[in-house]
Amino acid sequence: MPVGNVFTDIWGMEDLRKRVLFTLGMLGVYRLGIFIPAPGIDRVALGEFFNQQNNTLFGLYDMFSGGALTQFSVFVLGIMPYITASIIMQLLSVMWPALERIKKEGQQGQNRITQYTRYLTIAIAMVQSFSMAIGMEQMRVGTADVVIEPGWGFRVLTMLTMTGGACFVMWLGEQMTERGIGNGASIIITAGIVAAIPAGLAQLFQLIQLGDLNLFQASLLMLFMYAIVMGIVFIERGQRRIPIQYAKRILGRQVYEGQSTHLPLKVNTAGVIPPIFASSLLMFPNTIGTFWDLAILDFIGGALYPGRWLYNLVYAGLVIFFAFFYTAVTFNPVDVAENLKKQGGYIPRIRPGTETAEYIDRLLTRLTAGGSIYLAIVCVLPTIMVNEFNVQFLQIVGGTGMIIIVGVTLDTVAQIEAHLMTRHYDGITGPSGTRGRRTRMGGGGDAVL
Repeated sequence: MPVGNVFTDIWGMEDLRKRVLFTLGMLGVYRLGIFIPAPGIDRVALGEFFNQQNNTLFGLYDMFSGGALTQFSVFVLGIMPYITASIIMQLLSVMWPALERIKKEGQQGQNRITQYTRYLTIAIAMVQSFSMAIGMEQMRVGTADVVIEPGWGFRVLTMLTMTGGACFVMWLGEQMTERGIGNGASIIITAGIVAAIPAGLAQLFQLIQLGDLNLFQASLLMLFMYAIVMGIVFIERGQRRIPIQYAKRILGRQVYEGQSTHLPLKVNTAGVIPPIFASSLLMFPNTIGTFWDLAILDFIGGALYPGRWLYNLVYAGLVIFFAFFYTAVTFNPVDVAENLKKQGGYIPRIRPGTETAEYIDRLLTRLTAGGSIYLAIVCVLPTIMVNEFNVQFLQIVGGTGMIIIVGVTLDTVAQIEAHLMTRHYDGITGPSGTRGRRTRMGGGGDAVL
């Protein structure tokens, strides 16, 4: 289906048009807020300081906040407190029986979990903003202090400003999810990463003009980026479909015929969480060393400096570990097997109950092994390329950024396509893509591994 027809179809559907325009409008509000400065900071000294901190948590956080940290914007905390709170609540709902019971109460229980997540977001934002204020007071560039007037006045003002900004961004994300297209929090993070791409491209062209990078090397670099993106698309859409058979049921006077469907298991069940956790953990020593001059921190920070073989090895190992850990915490094969048994479903040639749980767990372990290795390769390769070609564009986006951009784009496109299909359109990917989604048992559409 031609791209022009896609935009025409989107514009022709009133509901979809309003959702797309609403999402773009909310993104515009967020990007505008990035440039609203918070009070009490010498921005010249702050900019010079952050130019020296690309390989610490500051650089990672600045990427996810879309440059709000270097601006010391009112949105400097961005959507990250909400993301952190959501991950914590997700983990607690699995490990804490009381929260697990609330989660199983249906929509009412989900509303309570959402409210707890909001409260936790405020608490995390207050702690982070206070820590940021304390850290800012200790920052110096030469003889210049980053904070103009240190003290409790600056700390309280920073806490109120940053917490208020984080709550507003959280509200923007929820509104985008409810009234727009796609997941609001994910789109906000993606917008921040995409906003850094033009600066990276400008640096790439500057290297070409200076002769540090010739056209052949630049072409190879673009081919490398294209191959990485295509690999991410293939793996992120890849899934193992477990056939499920439902027996014939009689409920009252109603007779329900047996039907066949499938249980999809994604290759990358953990998503982008493992790279984020691994990056944060590796950058922690360098970040702490910014405030405290300790020999042990200097040694660890030097050994785990991005680009060195030890850093790449540890990074890959942590990504693999967190992929298995997060998958084990968020996906419980025993619960899936019990739900299938209660609904009268079973896997052909597999007994319901314990054998079904063991079968699903065995398949999930194999898929997670492949998915974790894929994540490790995607995250480490850009770091190696930065060392080889000294192209900061790869460092700006990185493997984590590319996975986020591709994953969020695929999810948003899928939602747009679902709206189009309700009006009997072929969808963005064309008739073949639509058939693949309509015939879920036929093996078409998404890549099946």
